[in-house]
Amino acid sequence: MADDRESMDFDVVIVGAGPAGLAAAIRLKQLDADLSVVVLEKGAAVGAHILSGAVIDPSSLDELLPGWRDGDLPLMTEVTSDRFDILSRNGRLPVPNILMPPLMSNHGNLIVSLGDLCRWLGEKAEALGVEIYPGFAASEVIYDRNGAVSGVATGDMGISRDGTPGPGFARGMKLLGKYVLMAEGVRGSLSERIIERFELRKGRDAPKYGLGIKELWEVKPEQHRQGLVHHSFGWPLGAGTGGGSFLYHLPDNLVAVGLVVHLNYSNPYLSPFEEFQRFKTHKAIAPIFAGGKRIGYGARAISEGGWQSVPRLSFPGGLLLGCAAGLVNVPRIKGFHNASRSGMLAAEHVAAAIAAGRAGDEISAFEDSWRDSAIGQDLWRVRNVKPLWSRFGTYLGIALGGLDMWCNTLFKWSPFGTVGHSGPDHAALDPAARHQPIQYDKPDGVLTFDRLSSVFLSNTNHEEDQPIHLKVLDPALQQQSELEVFQGPSARYCPAAVYEWQTEADGNPRFVINAQNCVHCKTCDIKDPNQNIRWVPPQGGEGPVYPRM
Repeated sequence: MADDRESMDFDVVIVGAGPAGLAAAIRLKQLDADLSVVVLEKGAAVGAHILSGAVIDPSSLDELLPGWRDGDLPLMTEVTSDRFDILSRNGRLPVPNILMPPLMSNHGNLIVSLGDLCRWLGEKAEALGVEIYPGFAASEVIYDRNGAVSGVATGDMGISRDGTPGPGFARGMKLLGKYVLMAEGVRGSLSERIIERFELRKGRDAPKYGLGIKELWEVKPEQHRQGLVHHSFGWPLGAGTGGGSFLYHLPDNLVAVGLVVHLNYSNPYLSPFEEFQRFKTHKAIAPIFAGGKRIGYGARAISEGGWQSVPRLSFPGGLLLGCAAGLVNVPRIKGFHNASRSGMLAAEHVAAAIAAGRAGDEISAFEDSWRDSAIGQDLWRVRNVKPLWSRFGTYLGIALGGLDMWCNTLFKWSPFGTVGHSGPDHAALDPAARHQPIQYDKPDGVLTFDRLSSVFLSNTNHEEDQPIHLKVLDPALQQQSELEVFQGPSARYCPAAVYEWQTEADGNPRFVINAQNCVHCKTCDIKDPNQNIRWVPPQGGEGPVYPRM
């Protein structure tokens, strides 16, 4: 199509209304109320696509909005007790809190609905004059004549499945800025293109990811322990598969339960969704949900590479923020504090650059400063936990990771130096011939469930008459490798029943993509063994609408 799109000019364009993007927007307006700031959000509303456990470290909120605790607050509760268990098939071994490194303590932290918290932050941003456009997915990066990022374009609406304009067609719009801040979240589609274009991962370790699957339950009052944070590792995952579980007790008899599976697992028959369902059947876990009701479901990828994998965060015309930059503290299972701090730090650098009359250049001072900031200090202390876990397996790896955290806390020193990551997660998958299929029990519809009923609870919706937003780059390779070598792991790693292999009447296999089920977790973009599936945004406003998640 001819580039006949309308355009709007701003001082700063921010892609993503998550903690990083909203913190950046708020701080920019705090620093200079005259700056024009716009935030694009692909979800139907701010918070619609936000999914996290979530226990947050609120120290960054204290810095961003002093006195925030005195206002009308979103769903949250203070942590009152910490539990950590090692699970076997038939039992559990409690780990005394005194053995846990101090940085793992949740004292002073808050259990929250991160979606509600982002909605609340969005209101604070709008009150300061930030323009927020929910329901508009940024689908293209705009470059200036010098090759610097100068803005983004929203996707065209009303494109039919065959790629032609439909009756409701509307052209996308270009939003141009002096600087563009990419806060799309983990594995952001435009962020990944920028990383590739400017070689921002050069000299860094490969990015690492996990898949977090979560349910929200309303439990009986006698099973509820408001403020309890309960983590575990071990069963149902084997020693060679990294991951762990969480149970967080919110107010109103609500319990968030979830499982994180590290995506460097090797067995193509493993299904993270089914492992999560198995976890709930453990005799120490199942009684919590007896007589309860499941009211929410969702899934999303988590960045786990940490210090070694963070790409260069500055590029000509903008910056990478939050989970798009990979700033999650993996052992703490926390990203909010680093995401929001990255937004605040970026805002300070951008505001200073604009005040100096600059635009469209690379703010290299941001890249030079973040590792010395609270963000870098937080990630440096835990840099070896993930690679030690991957190298030595769950039990020895966690023991060595705990030793490393103690040494970093007490002596600011590690006996391991800095351990590198082994490689990208998609390369960890073995050919199916090396493994036996895993037999999972059928769901009972009371404690354990299937994917389709779960997706229903995520309120996911996509217009079916539109181009499929999950792009298979080479269909022949998908059959020759993903099916014939790996036995179709996409049908198992996807937590939303998007992918399936069907046998046609002539006996030939057909790869079916149920794109309307997609909860935007990005796992396929990460775990496909040939990197043959690329996730791109569908029409703006589509996907899940997570309530209180």
